[in-house]
Amino acid sequence: MSSKKRILFIASEMSPYLEMTEFAEVVNKLAIKSNDSEMEVRCIMPRFGMINERRHRLHEVVRLSGINVNVGGDDYPLIIKVASLPNARLQVYFLDNEELFKRKTLFHTQEGKWFDDNALRTVLFCKGALETVKKFGWPPDIIHCSGWMTGLIPMFIRTAYKKEPVFSNCKVVFTIGQNTFKEKVGADLMELAAISPNIKDKDLELFKEGNNTALFRGGAHYADAITFGAEKVDKKLEEEFSKVRGKKVLKYVEDSDLTDYLQLYNDLASK
Repeated sequence: MSSKKRILFIASEMSPYLEMTEFAEVVNKLAIKSNDSEMEVRCIMPRFGMINERRHRLHEVVRLSGINVNVGGDDYPLIIKVASLPNARLQVYFLDNEELFKRKTLFHTQEGKWFDDNALRTVLFCKGALETVKKFGWPPDIIHCSGWMTGLIPMFIRTAYKKEPVFSNCKVVFTIGQNTFKEKVGADLMELAAISPNIKDKDLELFKEGNNTALFRGGAHYADAITFGAEKVDKKLEEEFSKVRGKKVLKYVEDSDLTDYLQLYNDLASK
């Protein structure tokens, strides 16, 4: 059995596949640097419609596809696709759903209207990512979540997936990035996010405002460690999470060589 530390990156964006903020490139570099540092690395992100399958050589992983993820009482089939990260020997897995992720725009229509089902898309991605990890049968030591769309994952791991053996020993890092939208994710976010009887109203309290800041706040609260992934983040979040008792915090450093991140991963994995 390998003694290498296992790190899973769950991100809504990652270079070269999708770049919405500057942290997309950081996720790429972190995955490669972790891999070069003798860690086992895997990455998961949504297969949004603007990601070019032919250019990036995505192909379906038949043994992982066919997962039906229940959200709000409805089942949504996931197709799992994979690509090899250019210039690195590591794999990026893409979660695809014909109805919710195939669109040619991200979160707004071409006319600029916020999609009515962005809350559903968010919950499906978060739950789907964790269900995919279960199907891997690959227990990660560290899960690093980045992007507001991953904000529910730390809470899910501490509640709905608390007794799942694959997550029993993992530590969660959450990156607070820059706010990228002003809308509410969706009025049904709280209802849809209650994916298990193990999730109580108090567990959802931090997410109730349903906006960009709330997703970051909730993710950071339930994580074991917090990093700041942009120079300009919500000032309230910066003040709230810059010094938190019991959590390791990495402040934003421009042009970092990422050594601090690797040290963070190793420190958490050794606990």
